[in-house]
Amino acid sequence: MIHDPNETGYEPDAPGHADDATQSPADGAPAFPRRIRSFVTRAGRVSTGQRRAMDELGPRFLVPYTSSPVEWDAAFGRHAPRVLEIGFGMGASTAEIAAARPGDDFIGVEVHEPGVGALLKLIGEQQLTNIRIIQHDAVEVIEQMIEPGTLDGVHVFFPDPWHKARHHKRRLIQPPFVALLAPRLKPGGYLHCATDWQNYAEQMLEVLAAEPSLENTAEGYAPRPDYRPVTKFERRGLRLGHGVWDLVFKRRAT
Repeated sequence: MIHDPNETGYEPDAPGHADDATQSPADGAPAFPRRIRSFVTRAGRVSTGQRRAMDELGPRFLVPYTSSPVEWDAAFGRHAPRVLEIGFGMGASTAEIAAARPGDDFIGVEVHEPGVGALLKLIGEQQLTNIRIIQHDAVEVIEQMIEPGTLDGVHVFFPDPWHKARHHKRRLIQPPFVALLAPRLKPGGYLHCATDWQNYAEQMLEVLAAEPSLENTAEGYAPRPDYRPVTKFERRGLRLGHGVWDLVFKRRAT
């Protein structure tokens, strides 16, 4: 989930960020024992246009959460390189990337309804066909719906930084999450993370470098790849002298 406060209403101290365990429907055992959620569930206001997009385009572009792998070729109606985006916020960057890369398919995961509606609205306005959306917890989506060795790329752009030290445990990029995510990449598939919090960038670099199945494509931080747009929020931060750090790792050949 992108943490731009103007887009997602970032509230690190809001209620609803409970240290919930994800329960297995089969036996009640936690899939991630006492898993700490990296997001806050907020109601948010869905605009009239977003609601209309959800009603009209949702049946085609929304993929319901399921506890079994999805046949993604059937979901997209073709076989193409496949990229997972975790936490797309209001979807502007997702739509821009999808428009610039029509030969690739994008699976966007976001928990907040206004963001889902906003991306569906962009899909309709730009007549995009290469995006599918899942409104659900990314960990459960990866665990249940994405088979190993099937992704060509993963994007995690500006996740919530949980900037207070006592909240760092809620950050998405942690060793267990990366260990779950990395096997879903094909050999040579890439994981691209970006953040504007230096402390989080340092943690990301440490965590990703420690995952044995991944290798860094750069010496430390990577130059921003051309496909990642510079958002208005990011551009404002750069004008104020704030840094932005990109990390691009690839899955080692097996």
